[in-house]
Amino acid sequence: MKQFTKQQLALRNGQDKPEIWVAFQGVIYDVSESRLWKNGKHYEHWAGQDLTEELIDAPHTEKVFLKFKPIGLLV
Repeated sequence: MKQFTKQQLALRNGQDKPEIWVAFQGVIYDVSESRLWKNGKHYEHWAGQDLTEELIDAPHTEKVFLKFKPIGLLV
């Protein structure tokens, strides 16, 4: 799987490039097709970053990431 830095992930925030990506536990997921990530924002969360720590407060479990295609690893 391709590797991406935090800086490369940050550019996929729904604003700078057309892709909308988020990372969780070292894996980067493409959430571009999700209506819940429109314009790179999902409630108080922003795309282009690692959401591992933020999942603790989410109303859903990590199984939500099974809906999305993993596209790389965060290094």
